[in-house]
Amino acid sequence: MTARRLAAFLALPVCLIASPALAAPGGLLAHQTTLELNEASSAWILTSTALVLLMTLPGLALFYGGMVRKKNVIAAIAHSTAALAIVTVLWFAVGYSLSFGVGPEPVNGFIGGLQAAFLDGVMPTTAHSLSPGLPEFLWVAYQLTFAIITPALIAGAFAERIKFSASILFFFLWHLLVYVPICHQVWGGGWLGSWGVLDFAGGAVVHVNAGVAGLVAALVLGPRHGFGRDNMAPHNLAFTAIGTGLLFVGWLGFNAGSAWAADSIAAVAALNTILAAAAAAIGWTAVEWIDHKRPTLLGLLSGIVAGLVGITPAAGLVDPKGAFFIGILSGPACYAGAVWLKRALKYDDSLDAFGVHGVGGIVGALLTGVFASAAINPVGEGADIVKQALGLLAVIVWSGVGTFVILMICKFTVGLRVTKEEEIEGLDYTQHGETIHQ
Repeated sequence: MTARRLAAFLALPVCLIASPALAAPGGLLAHQTTLELNEASSAWILTSTALVLLMTLPGLALFYGGMVRKKNVIAAIAHSTAALAIVTVLWFAVGYSLSFGVGPEPVNGFIGGLQAAFLDGVMPTTAHSLSPGLPEFLWVAYQLTFAIITPALIAGAFAERIKFSASILFFFLWHLLVYVPICHQVWGGGWLGSWGVLDFAGGAVVHVNAGVAGLVAALVLGPRHGFGRDNMAPHNLAFTAIGTGLLFVGWLGFNAGSAWAADSIAAVAALNTILAAAAAAIGWTAVEWIDHKRPTLLGLLSGIVAGLVGITPAAGLVDPKGAFFIGILSGPACYAGAVWLKRALKYDDSLDAFGVHGVGGIVGALLTGVFASAAINPVGEGADIVKQALGLLAVIVWSGVGTFVILMICKFTVGLRVTKEEEIEGLDYTQHGETIHQ
């Protein structure tokens, strides 16, 4: 069977399902509108797409690569790289359509349809109804970068002990069964967004979602060999510092790009992002200084990321005073999650995926309900901390249960963990046959 015939065979079931919906009235799919090109906004979102892609590779890859031990650097970077490759192909095939397409009622509240599978019906003249000024191809690309980084964040929780084959299967299933439904429910016309849950740039969809998944993965896999006894300090904080810088710069595209236009909301989102990151770095370092009697570079870097996470759901909804308070509270809260909670419960979240992204996302999402301002963004008028809390609960349950099921599938098919001997030798060599020299 030729490659072309194989691709056609694999695509047939999806195309058969999607085909009735392609003949929508007026030649447009249910989620589409005719493009009314805004060149300035399109230029900004093109730039933002590149910035957010930079966050995963090399940003997150270096951030995580510096935090693991030397024998696992390549494996950590491979996780980010694999997530990028797998999610991109899945997004093209069905992920975009299921996230931002329109499904039949009552299913549409939870998942979109397959009308745009393999980007059928997406044309240079179409736009998504959420962003009529942007070419739909650009909308697809920008939203793809969010889908890529989310599972890559989870890898920080199971670093240094998972089989690479298990991580591949996990990324594949998690994108389809967890990320895509939650993305649709919050951003794509599903029940959470329609109900009034606010998530400007991904506090729930990206960070709480990934953080909870990371916590479940850490609990299911169990601690690394020697956890609590051996020295597991980061092998290269210079890598982590460079990765943090790339994440910080990329986050401007993540948050300010989520205005979907080059406007005043994008401007305040950019300022809020920088301010919250700085405030959180101060907050984290202050608590760390009291707790450990000295400040660390890793603490400053972790505080910056904590602030970036905390402000994400609120970036274009709050004024700078609100951003400051979100940042100054996110730093200590994430320190408590990454240090005190992990110490108390004795679970091994290797690189603090839950402590930073889960806790920071929860804090930021809740405070969005407190600080959102209609004077900054009219959407903020509907802010409600009770709705935010219930929305978070829905995301936590879906992510937690879905992640556990996926991990069980991985466990009973390809297996989850490397052997004790392979873990001691290091995943770089045992999983990839490569080593890093420096």
